Amino acid sequence: MRISSRFSIAVHMLTLINVRTDHQLTSEQIADSVNTNAVIIRQISSLLKKAGLIEVKRGTGGAYLLKEPSRISLYDIFNAVDVLHDDGLFHTHENQNPMCWVGSNINEILGIFLLKAQHAMEEILRDVSLGEITELIKQKRHASS
Repeated sequence: MRISSRFSIAVHMLTLINVRTDHQLTSEQIADSVNTNAVIIRQISSLLKKAGLIEVKRGTGGAYLLKEPSRISLYDIFNAVDVLHDDGLFHTHENQNPMCWVGSNINEILGIFLLKAQHAMEEILRDVSLGEITELIKQKRHASS
């Protein structure tokens, strides 16, 4: 199981936008911090904008938050970048032997527990805000100064 890196990139982007209040950042400036291509930043920015988390100025560029960081949860970001496919976080083998009593029942039974695990992860993401992430990053900066 592996969640797309779009999630961690989006958290990185929003944290950077939140701490760099001195001016609005362009996709190139954000890409420099993330160490990726500006095209990827623009693609993720589009998803974050669609979710109502940021606004992006055309032309001169510059992204800014549309909500207070304390009101943006990691779950909001997770959903914004569309990390999950329709069938959820976990994927199971779909071609079990229907003539086998284990094969014919494993996905239904295992699915109950995998869904519980997904819900637990989502609850944790709901409990952490972008504001908290930003504060922890700031603490790290001051600790290394």
